[in-house]
Amino acid sequence: MITTIKELVEKAKSNETKTLVVACAADEHVLEAVEMARKENIINGILVGNEEKIVEILKHHSFNPEDYKIINETDKTEACLIAVKLVSSNESYFLMKGLVDTSIILKAALNKEFGLRTNNRISHCSVMEVPTHHKLIFMTDGAMNIAPTVDEKRQIIENAVYIAKALGNEKPYVGIIGAVEKVNPKMEATLDAAELIIMNQENIIKDCIVAGPFAIDNAINIEAAKHKGITHEAAGNVDILVMPRIESGNIFYKTMMFLASAKSASVIAGAKKPIVLTSRADSTESKFYSIALGALVANL
Repeated sequence: MITTIKELVEKAKSNETKTLVVACAADEHVLEAVEMARKENIINGILVGNEEKIVEILKHHSFNPEDYKIINETDKTEACLIAVKLVSSNESYFLMKGLVDTSIILKAALNKEFGLRTNNRISHCSVMEVPTHHKLIFMTDGAMNIAPTVDEKRQIIENAVYIAKALGNEKPYVGIIGAVEKVNPKMEATLDAAELIIMNQENIIKDCIVAGPFAIDNAINIEAAKHKGITHEAAGNVDILVMPRIESGNIFYKTMMFLASAKSASVIAGAKKPIVLTSRADSTESKFYSIALGALVANL
């Protein structure tokens, strides 16, 4: 099982090289990350967008435009459609968002005719390495689903378990996060936890162990769990943190990144292919790690 971001990258390098299609690729930091991944033989790159600007950025950084296939399309909506069509029709391809609004690329990705839609809801999953923690932390969802229902959380869990499998974690502990570790009728997250545990026990949610509700301390710290008298096997050792709402997920992610020196990789799961969708505030390294994660998921 992969326990560090370095191991994640090494595993991606050892697999067969995938093809990454970048929609609206004229973005400096995205192209820096793509070049890093290309040099490591993780991906070959197809860059869709304004060719003049793409080539300008590549040359500015002394990257060779001939190392890429570039498809010229200055209209961002059309560029996204072209990128999605390429990914949907080629098995080893996966998708990355460049300089374009998330709503535009997701509309193309979920196109009913040729898109990457499945029966499952799409969700965002981040994989984080924190210096003070003994293994990778998976966190979902801090970017896509605003206030997920119980059934939407079921799908979010299924997506995250799929990502965990790409990293060799065959039966992850899933912690349903709230403010407290007991079911409280006035706290929706705790009620959701009780229902999701039953779904897991009834084998509706498979290939994982769902537990909770957990406050964040007793989800990831064994001593905190013991102090609270929580004896479940997952307590203090959760792999996948399922956040109650987008605000909590977003705050947790950015706190880890900016105050805890975390390394992270993120993808959108639940589509036919992984979609690398990073924040503009994410570093070039985070974008590179996300490409490596996308390549691992595309390998499943």
